[in-house]
Order: sequence, then C-alpha cells, then structure tokens
Amino acid sequence: MNCCGPNRRTVLGALAAATLLPLARPGVVRAQPGSVIATDLEVVTITAESAIFTWTTLGLNANGDPVPVETDAEVWLGPADGTGLRQVFADPEPTAYHYAEITGLEPGRRYRFEARSLGVTAAPALNVATRLPNTPEASGEFGTPIPPPGRLLRTIALCNDVHYGEEISGLIAAGLPPGVRQDPGLAPYPEVMLAAILDDLHRPDRAADHLVIAGDLTAEATAEQVRGVDRALAKWGVAGQDWFACRGNHDRPHLGGDYAGCAPYADHFDCWGESFGPRQRLGEYEVGELRLLALDTTELDGSGGSIDRPQLDRLREVLLADPDRPTLVFSHHPVTAESGWTNIAGPGFVLNSANSAELQSLYRSAPGVFLHHSGHTHRNRRTRPDFPIPVEFLEVAAAKEYPGGYSLLRLYEGGYTVNFYKTRTAGARRWSARSRGEYFGLLPEYTLGSTADRNHTVPRDLSGLDSV
Repeated sequence: MNCCGPNRRTVLGALAAATLLPLARPGVVRAQPGSVIATDLEVVTITAESAIFTWTTLGLNANGDPVPVETDAEVWLGPADGTGLRQVFADPEPTAYHYAEITGLEPGRRYRFEARSLGVTAAPALNVATRLPNTPEASGEFGTPIPPPGRLLRTIALCNDVHYGEEISGLIAAGLPPGVRQDPGLAPYPEVMLAAILDDLHRPDRAADHLVIAGDLTAEATAEQVRGVDRALAKWGVAGQDWFACRGNHDRPHLGGDYAGCAPYADHFDCWGESFGPRQRLGEYEVGELRLLALDTTELDGSGGSIDRPQLDRLREVLLADPDRPTLVFSHHPVTAESGWTNIAGPGFVLNSANSAELQSLYRSAPGVFLHHSGHTHRNRRTRPDFPIPVEFLEVAAAKEYPGGYSLLRLYEGGYTVNFYKTRTAGARRWSARSRGEYFGLLPEYTLGSTADRNHTVPRDLSGLDSV
C-alpha cells in the first residue's frame, strides 16, 4: 500500500499527459484523497484588489490514462512578508476545472499563495509560460498594482476571434495540426464561449459599459453564422451604442453558391457586410468624450492585412480634425513590426508594412490616440511601436479557445488598466481546458502571454472623459 499517493513516475506521466487532455473524456467518478494531480495552475488576472487562479485536477482511469476528475478547491493566501497563509477561498462543489477569484486585496502589496484540491497543492503545467522563475505560478507569489489616480470613468471589454460556426479548433492548413472538437452532445464551443463572455460582462464584478470586438466574429461568414452571432450580440446590447465590431479575415466576402443569397461585392458575396457594415469603411463612434474607431484591415482573398486608400484618408481626416481627443482604435490585424516577427505565421499575417508605417505616423500627429486593440494572433501580447509614439499596441487572446476570454480596459482620470479574464461558466472552463492541447499541447506557450501582457497599468491624462 502506498501511504503517500502517486509515485514520481505516475505524477510525471500524468503531468506530461496533461497536454493530451483534449483527447480525454471527463472522469465519471470523484477523486479520492491521495489520487489527485492538481496541474495547469495559472494566475490569470491580477488587479489592484483581486487575483484569479485556475487549475485542473486529474486522475488515472482503469486503463491508466489521465482524465479530469472532480474535487474541491481551496486558496490559501498571506502577505509575502508575513509568517503564514490563511484560507481565503473554499469551493466544496466538485469540479475538475477550478476557478477561484480572491477579492479585498490591498493595492501595492505582495502576497504568497497556494491553490489546493483535496490537500494537494496545484502546480503549473510543464510549459515555459508559467514555469519561469519570476512567474507567480512558479514562485508562489504575486504583487498587486497601484491603480491610476482619480475616478473610474468607464470600463470597456476588448475581445476578438469568436469564430461563430466553427466546428474544429486549432487547424492551420490542410487539416493540420490535429484539431480539437467539442464533445458530442454539448453546444458548439464558439456559442459556449461567446455566451460566457456576454454573461460575464453584465455581472456587477465586471460591470463592462461597452464591448469592442476586433474581428473574426464568424468562422466563414455564411449567412447563418452572421445571423447567429448578430442575434447573440443583439440580446446583450445595441450595435454602435453598447457594442462595436470590425471585420476580420474570416468575415471577408466569399465566393461560391453557398453565399449567393448575400449582397454582391465584386465577384464575391458579402454576408457579413449586410449586418455589420460595408467592407473597408471606417467605423466611427463616440462614447461620451471617448472616440472609438473601427478599422477594416481585411484583404479580399487572404489572411494578411491592408487598408485601402479611401479608408486611410478618412481616418486621417477624422483624427486631425480633433487630434487631442482620447481615442481607441481597433482592427483585426496587428500593426507593429514586432508583432510581425513574433507571431507564428510571420510578417505577412499582420498589417502590411506600408500601411503600418503610415498609420503609426498618423498617430504621432494625433496625440489623443492611446491604444490600438487587435486580434488575429489569438494571443495576449503587447508590442512596441516602430518609432516612439505614446500608443499601446495590444493583442488579446481569442474568445473561442484557450485561454478563452477577454480583457477589461478600465479608464481612470489618471490612466488606465488592462486585465485579461478567462470566462467562468462551467461549459467555458471545460472547453478552455480541452482546447489548451491544441498545437500538440504548445498552445499555452504562445497564447497565454506574460503576466505583464495580461495585466498592466498605464499612466495617462484621461480627465477629459466624462463618466456618463
């Protein structure tokens, strides 16, 4: 009889097999003490007064294969300069996909923590993203930031890459690498993940005033997909008032008889445009004194990014007419050269270099522009502008797959904060854990991003924004 739980070989085998979790079926029994492996620990979100921890519990089935098993969850926490930890979270409701949000923390303070299931301390997965010595997951410590000075004026949710209608996640080309499907009998995962975001944003602890979606609302912009995502968003709020969207490359006009019932565009058909607006036209919105500008950076037949001359000219006209007005620009394609050489598809996947240079030059003449939000790469990442301008270029991870969520942009009189949140419904947590095995288990290395990419504070004078 083994007094101390699984041996080293069993533990290492199960941890390594965590990358195959999408291929495993959920456990049908609850774990017993000494039989659980708590893995995939991530400190996803850290704000001035809160922190969110997620992890998964695994066990071995009768065949010796790792499967998710249901357990309890606890978080123990204490000041890093203190002598002990105390329990600050307990969830006795068994689940394999744990989500623990701790509130009431002190801004500007360091904390030590442990996340536990059945008394077993959760450990990060075997990937660099959460195993580096300075990460909260590896060190067992994190620090809360100091929020910007002044009142909180507005909260805007930033998301992208819903891919409504998609059936296989993680494919790049020709059916490779092996993709991941939703389990039979469950709702399609894009619908699960979008519903989870919309559910989150109206809750009092998120309290988003507006939602910005930076492209790829659909998988292939069929009329059915467009209607489906439009219906879901319409239940949440009013287009152009509560939520705002730009087109992504998956939303482009398409060829073929399946699209023939939609509005013609050149020799293509534009189903997306019928509901959301014409191709390559700038979206212009005002939320109080905040200006939102939606760029269509899509090409007619390709995944790269371009901006046609009429749209660029209109952008220039709008920005230079009121250059100091606080402005958030969003597009599907990232802009910077750094984004081009750090994404797995290369420079041809982002906005072309000529458009990028002109766009950044224009931002230098419009000091009110403070943030450019993009999707497309499915990762959390901040990149440097190509020359010194005080604009943040932010990529947000995909809504539709691991890590599965959105960022909250909180605007204060003296600056703003960005925090990434995973979605937290049971179905969303389950699919996020399943889809983290995409790209042969390497997806977290690419998409999770660093703690600073996911959570940061930027000082900026935004006192001209009203709070209405």
